[in-house]
Parts: sequence; C-alpha cells; structure tokens
Amino acid sequence: MEAPRNIINITDLSTEEIDELIGVAQDIMANPADYQDICHGKQLATLFFEPSTRTRLSFESAMLSLGGATLGFSEAQSSSASKGESVSDTIRVVGNYVDIIAMRHPKEGAPIAAAMKTVVPIINAGDGGHFHPTQTLTDLLTIKRQKGTLEGLTIGLCGDLKFGRTVHSLVAAMLRYKGVKFVLISPDELKMPDYVKEEMDEAGAPWKEVAHMEDVMPELDILYMTRIQKERFFNEEDYLRLKGTFILNRAKLKTAKEDMIILHPLPRVDEISVDVDDDPRAMYFTQALCGKYIRMALILKLLGIRKEA
Repeated sequence: MEAPRNIINITDLSTEEIDELIGVAQDIMANPADYQDICHGKQLATLFFEPSTRTRLSFESAMLSLGGATLGFSEAQSSSASKGESVSDTIRVVGNYVDIIAMRHPKEGAPIAAAMKTVVPIINAGDGGHFHPTQTLTDLLTIKRQKGTLEGLTIGLCGDLKFGRTVHSLVAAMLRYKGVKFVLISPDELKMPDYVKEEMDEAGAPWKEVAHMEDVMPELDILYMTRIQKERFFNEEDYLRLKGTFILNRAKLKTAKEDMIILHPLPRVDEISVDVDDDPRAMYFTQALCGKYIRMALILKLLGIRKEA
C-alpha cells in the first residue's frame, strides 16, 4: 500500500504546488457549484487536542462544502487522550474510519509522530509553537488575491515573533519568492529566533529589526499583526510597559500606503483597535474566509480528487 501524503510543514509543498493550490482555491471561490459534491462519500476527522475556532470550523466547513462528512473532537478531554492513549494509537484507530485527518496538538512534533503511523493523509493544523502550514496557505492566498503577486513585497511582522508559529511558517514560505523583504517589529523579549534570521540570510532576503511600527509604516506592503502574549513575560510590569507600543490603531495608519494590507491570524485581543476594522486595508476577516477555500483545495489535493473538465 502506498504511503499517504502528509502536510506537516509548509516546506512539504513545493512553490509549484502552492501556486497550484492557490489557483484551485480561487477557482472554488469563483465556481463553488462545481465543487459542492466532489467529495461525496469521503470523511474528514478533525482531531483537536487543544481549543480552536477558525481552524477547526474552517476545516469542517471546507469538507462539508465539498459534499463530504466530518467527525472528530475539539479538545483532548473529550478523547481517549484523557485516559492516556498515545497520539500514535489515536491515529491508527481513527484512520480506520476516515479518508483524511486534520490534527492540532499543543506539543511540537506530535503530527510527525502521528504521520509515522497513519494510513490516511494527515494535515498539521498547528503543533505548539512549531508549524501551522494551512494558516500560511491562507496567508498566501490572501496576499495573492489582494496584491496580485507573492514577489517583490515588503512584509512587516509585528508582535510575538519568538513563539508565533504563524510568522515562522510565513517567513519559510515567502523566502521562496523573489524580492521579498522583511521588517521585524517586536519587543526585545519576543524577537524573531536566530534560526529564522539565519534562514533569511541564507536565502539572501533583506531584513531589519525595529521597535516601533510607526518608524517603518510607509515602507510596508503588508503588515502582519500577532498578539503580544502576556504569559510570555516574566513580570506584568514589562508587559504593561510594552504592549501599547504594538497596538495598531487608525492614527498609526496615517503614513501607510493606500494599498497596504493588514493581516492577522486571529484571534485578536487588543493588538488591533476596532477602529481599524472598517479601513479598506483591513483584511483579517477576509483572510479567515480564504482559510476555508485553501483548505478545500488542500483536501482535494491530498485525496487526489480533481474537478472534471
């Protein structure tokens, strides 16, 4: 039996495959009726060992919109993991019931362990601070739709760059496209890890670190916001001192380009003021919608299903 194709990291996909997925997702958005029954008889399991709203529901919505069915659990406590069952055993059991699995786990590397035992394709829906490939595909689809290209862009990454799996995955993906520049905006405590900076250097991608988004706002084509996580600080005083610096509001957008786009993987807390929501550059809710369509495209690819000509 041929081993299934798994997507654990964004680098498991070639740039050609990413472009193909973006193309299929755009076709689904334009012609949803052509895809509404394409996965009839297929089942997706969503195995979420930690809470999620957008990712889990968008996977389930994606499969239902393709005419398939879904089953699964939304927290570890409602699975046999609460009894001590290993991830590997869970995967071997669930693989008997479904055609494809989307899995989120708080421990880094858990999807790799699962992939060693699976008989059906596994999609990593986020593992700790490691990888979140379908969020990255969501980001790339949103960027491509709004900017028309993935090349020659200046991307500002703001907030928690140390632990943010979404920014690590996005950098890994964008390094494969020509002419991309990175601006890293964070407090010292949450700077981008050295290994990511080394990857930028090896790829020949220009990058710089700054402490205030206002200093670089006019340069940016994309501003990618993330949450400053209170739990990452040693004391509340440092958190309170820094967090206001990394809150985007309408005033800070005064010097931004008219066609800059604002992205956020969500959920947000207070890092983007609600007065930004009505700005035409705010794309984070559109981004969440794109997540459904790119996951539809990925499910089709891993199941080997194509739309008939």
